[in-house]
Amino acid sequence: MPSPEPAVRERLARALADRYVIDQEIGRGGMALVYTAQDLKHHRTVAIKVLRPELSASLGTDRFLREIEISAQLQHPLVVPLYDSGEADGLLYYVMPFVEGESLRDRLNRERQLPMDQALAICRDAAEALSYAHSHGVVHRDVKPENILLAGERAMVADFGVARALSVAGGEALTDSGVAIGTPTYMSPEQAAGASDLDARTDTYALACVLFEMLSGEPPFTGATPQAVIARQVTQEPPSVRVLRPTVSVTMESAIGKALAKVPADRFASTVAFVEALEAS
Repeated sequence: MPSPEPAVRERLARALADRYVIDQEIGRGGMALVYTAQDLKHHRTVAIKVLRPELSASLGTDRFLREIEISAQLQHPLVVPLYDSGEADGLLYYVMPFVEGESLRDRLNRERQLPMDQALAICRDAAEALSYAHSHGVVHRDVKPENILLAGERAMVADFGVARALSVAGGEALTDSGVAIGTPTYMSPEQAAGASDLDARTDTYALACVLFEMLSGEPPFTGATPQAVIARQVTQEPPSVRVLRPTVSVTMESAIGKALAKVPADRFASTVAFVEALEAS
């Protein structure tokens, strides 16, 4: 059978021809394909993420677009902004600036462990972006290395509002189809359990998972299947980051452990408080 990806690109290119010239695919995941494109109206290079056709078909289009539009209100130097979103030939898409650089996932694939000061700097930037979003009532719900973009000396967080938009627009249809909202490796126990009233502490947990991976070379919880990873998130205590990287201070290990607490009330109340604890002497 022919791959559906070329058909997706062609459908998108035809439907958006008056506004965007679709260039090349630059990424793909379980939920979306990513293309660079030329914005004909504003004369700039952008990145267009288009949800996979089977996912778009499971969503309430109006609800998805209404929810994702909430994140368009976020304006912060470390938040990758949402330029545009819509439906084109049955495909749901959203548009962001094309960020020169690489994702944290690209960097980790290459280096595995990062220098301590660089890992902390990335964590600090991500925490600042998340704290800003939280102050505007937006919880990310899918903080992971793929959504942290390294641009120059700073780290930016992308895809705000997408996980919630998928959850609200898909609801039981996504659950029934086996599509998980979020990424098990970085998913808090309460999100894994299907809680709907997620807050800043869910993102704090995910950020701690990311920092753990930057320092140790592997995330705190792994498994052969997504279900196995989720089970460990819910039931197992995280391993000691100092065993995996002895140069991590006791203070830093303690802060990471608190951020990875199973119960939200036992974590830091904010991502900024987490970073402050990491940097305490």
